[in-house]
Amino acid sequence: MMVETLGIHELWLFILSGLLLNITPGPDTAYIIGRSIQLGWRGGAAAAIGICCGCLVHVFGAAIGLSALLMASSAAFTVLKWAGAAYLLFTGVQMLLSHSRPLAEAALEGNEASLSRVFWQGALTNVLNPKVALFFLAFLPQFVAADSGHKTLAFLALGMIFIFNGTLWCLGVAAFAARAARRIRQSANVMAWINRVLGGLFVYLGIRVAMLEAR
Repeated sequence: MMVETLGIHELWLFILSGLLLNITPGPDTAYIIGRSIQLGWRGGAAAAIGICCGCLVHVFGAAIGLSALLMASSAAFTVLKWAGAAYLLFTGVQMLLSHSRPLAEAALEGNEASLSRVFWQGALTNVLNPKVALFFLAFLPQFVAADSGHKTLAFLALGMIFIFNGTLWCLGVAAFAARAARRIRQSANVMAWINRVLGGLFVYLGIRVAMLEAR
């Protein structure tokens, strides 16, 4: 069996643990819900896919050893930490100062640029967060045999399973939030408050990342 060949063990426990981690509410869920309310299903889906693509970068990093280097090198950790904190704080302040409009009004100008921005914000939030890298480095090896001769492939396989399940869950959250908030999106005042909440979330994440300590 392929799983045994790669040295993966207790796959059922890995899948169950991953699902529980994915459904636990957190900043990613809040971001997806906020964008779903603002831009509808497409906005929530763009946020969800962006977040999952950001995780994909860290899965590859864990597989080829970049996450181990990040943990071992204080300088590399610090550079990524401050880059991530600066990006999150800048994005948060920008959102706090922006002015939102009803979805119907924004649609007249087209929102392709907005969807692209939402995707990259979700992706970069995870890519530039060293905590996400360290999570995969700590989580994936627990389900791979120490004597496995195919650790890289095993990490990739587990990472893909985790991201696939996470993507399905996030898209479901986006669909539910978008459907539940159709009327809310027509109010400029409500949209402005949602933008402020998302901006505050980014500022909060930026402060959290800045306070991370290398281990």
